[in-house]
Amino acid sequence: MPSITRRTFGLAALAGSVAAGTGAVSLTSAFAADKIKVGILPFTSHSPDIIAAGKGYFAAQGIDASFVVFQAAQPMAIAIASGDVDFGITAITGGLISLADKGAVKVIGGALEEAPGIEGEKILASKKAYDAGLTSPAKLKGRTYGITTAGSSFQYMAHKIAQKEGFPDSDIILKPLQKVPAVIGALKSGQIDAWSIVPNIADALTRGKTIVEIGKISDYIPHYQVTTVFTSTANVNNKPDLVKRFLAAYSKGVDDYNAALVHKTMGKAETDAIVAMIHKYVYASMPLAKASPRIRHGAMLISPNAELNLESVKDQLEWFKAEKMVPAGVTMKKLVDTR
Repeated sequence: MPSITRRTFGLAALAGSVAAGTGAVSLTSAFAADKIKVGILPFTSHSPDIIAAGKGYFAAQGIDASFVVFQAAQPMAIAIASGDVDFGITAITGGLISLADKGAVKVIGGALEEAPGIEGEKILASKKAYDAGLTSPAKLKGRTYGITTAGSSFQYMAHKIAQKEGFPDSDIILKPLQKVPAVIGALKSGQIDAWSIVPNIADALTRGKTIVEIGKISDYIPHYQVTTVFTSTANVNNKPDLVKRFLAAYSKGVDDYNAALVHKTMGKAETDAIVAMIHKYVYASMPLAKASPRIRHGAMLISPNAELNLESVKDQLEWFKAEKMVPAGVTMKKLVDTR
């Protein structure tokens, strides 16, 4: 499984470079913090950035981070390209690839991934469709499948299911609904037949009486790099030190996220504190007592050190090109910055 690993400068090395011979001096005491905006979706899988801010990892790297919440991946990519947002963590989409082809954005690391032995994305059916015979992904032919936008990761997943089950992609009827809450509402009410989503959301939905789990994405896309870390090409070329410091802080947030919610090796008090941080952005409309089990349950692995599965990214790129959703000439070099 080819990969690149984003192992970035540690705080000690950075502090030493700005205050050699003076002992441990923080970056924030030497310089004004770089203000950045980070795009997130209100999912538990976007927690590493939240943790990095809450535990001071960004501040320790001389970064003052604030968050911009999106409801779908493609608008985030546009915001990164325009400079309205500095960094983002979300799925590879047709929009992101097209922006990369124009030299506007670059993927710089990996985030959410399908990993053996750890819960992954689940395929869901409405109870109405399930009762009418949609009891497995093999029976999705002729059924409606919810996506946010054309060219989204949801469309990629739907078509990978069709290809493995041996029927044309067009036999799954895609329903673009723009935002995740709209997809959830349509699935609950039976307006669409199926959808796929991360386990903490999927498990919360299947605890009710209107939605049933019928399969797992890992059976169709093993080692799937579900989301990636990306930024503007301008940041990569003109502010490489900022990019390195962002990845250093983000990676420490990843370590805490995986320890607290995936491997469950972190102590109770520290885990409780992390869940409270996440709750400010995820299930924020619920009381913490109600949101906490949803945040804790079904967390997928985030790639340590922002390691990127290049093989998975290449497969996604080739699929988008085959579907003629992106320019035929776009290359991995245009999409991914391996520095």
